[in-house]
Amino acid sequence: MTAAMTANDWHARAKSLDIRTRAFIDGRHVDALSGKTFETVNPATGETLALVAECDAADIDVAVKAARAAFEDRRWAGLGPRERKKRMLRWCELMMANAEEIALLESLDVGKPISDALAIDAPKSAESIAYYAEAIDKLYGEIGPTGDDALSMIVREPLGVVGLVVPWNFPLLMASWKIGPALAAGNSIILKPAEQSPLSALRIAELASEAGIPDGVFNVVPGYGETAGQALGLHMDVDGIGFTGSTEIGKYFLRYSADSNMKRVGLECGGKTPHVILADCPDLEAAARSVAAGIFFNQGEMCTAGSRLLVDAKIKDEFLDILKKKAERWTPGDPLDPKTRLGAMVTEGQMQRVLDYIDKGREDGAKVVMGGGRVRGESGGYFVEPTIFDGVAPDIRIAQEEIFGPVLSTITFDGVEEAMKIANGTIYGLAAAVWTRDVSTAHRAARALRAGMVWVNCFDADDITVPFGGYKQSGMGRDKSLHAIEKYTELKTIWMRV
Repeated sequence: MTAAMTANDWHARAKSLDIRTRAFIDGRHVDALSGKTFETVNPATGETLALVAECDAADIDVAVKAARAAFEDRRWAGLGPRERKKRMLRWCELMMANAEEIALLESLDVGKPISDALAIDAPKSAESIAYYAEAIDKLYGEIGPTGDDALSMIVREPLGVVGLVVPWNFPLLMASWKIGPALAAGNSIILKPAEQSPLSALRIAELASEAGIPDGVFNVVPGYGETAGQALGLHMDVDGIGFTGSTEIGKYFLRYSADSNMKRVGLECGGKTPHVILADCPDLEAAARSVAAGIFFNQGEMCTAGSRLLVDAKIKDEFLDILKKKAERWTPGDPLDPKTRLGAMVTEGQMQRVLDYIDKGREDGAKVVMGGGRVRGESGGYFVEPTIFDGVAPDIRIAQEEIFGPVLSTITFDGVEEAMKIANGTIYGLAAAVWTRDVSTAHRAARALRAGMVWVNCFDADDITVPFGGYKQSGMGRDKSLHAIEKYTELKTIWMRV
């Protein structure tokens, strides 16, 4: 059915969509205590999708009390591992059964192409829940190397009540990377979705309850960052925070922790990924496809977006010619058209931010060789065309600051050593990529790049089994893989004299 659906079919389905708009606390949908609501807007049209409960500190307090009660009576943490696994797998099944609805909510709420939401966001979110469900009954403690007169055991225990604050670029996928390990470890959760994208989180909360996740264990509290998010960060009865978003806001959560109860904080923050094309790149066509996808996929609204193209001066002109042809395929279009590859910026403000950076690039002497403006203005939506700068100095703003849009900065270098220096020359260290046919150069470059993830002769290749996170001001801790569970657990040593 999905494969045959047209843009008209998706638009018709959107009109009949039942959108959940109230918070989900202690197993039921509730209004904000203040009665306030806020608009969530369709970025493709500028029209209001729904009025969503605007929760604040009072609602966060109610949710924390519900989560604490659920944790203390062990209605979730006290279940046997196989039972918790069974219920989380059931939740995954329900998410997959409702994948089209979830994908449509994601596309409408943030402007991403429906084809991406169907192929990536909805199924991979469910797969993340399933991965951590399967891990529950496969995690072992340790026995310390003591003498015959003692027994030392090292066990992992859940933190307790965990707040999860997630971004709008991949609303459900980023949430699932945190929900999965936090629940697998036995915690109770309060999820604060971005105010720009609350709809999918409110829908899966119902599915969690239907799957048997006990009341109070999984709560969703929509609201603004400066009210609901801050209240979660400062709450004295929240034991940990998992955050994905900008470096600026990540630092706020560190302050909140210091100003409250020194709660555990895990941060996945900004990036300014260098995509390094060495002179001996084995396949310029493949590299150009990857560079285009690396910056234009998801409208460039990715913390790992390959926003800095570092290309050897010897091949720069040839490579740019190939790249521009690849970039032409990323034409902004209606997100509900299955043929669209590049959708809308999430908000008018984000669109203006991107356009302002393009203006700053011009002012700083860089040259726009493709794109550079708003398009599809007649739709009322927030569309920016794929933009490529050439002649970018490594220290200007578009080469240093995270733009979060379809804007590529081309920087030339002479040799591997200079490439590595430029690549490492920002405050970020989330990801990097390098293209070379020499295996020794590949190994040396991968070690030299100060980033949590390095791709060689590819870009953005990964799966749920490997860690995701960065160095420097890109954050601390890791999402994905079994390592993610470390953020949501405490290590306890038990020493027995025998």
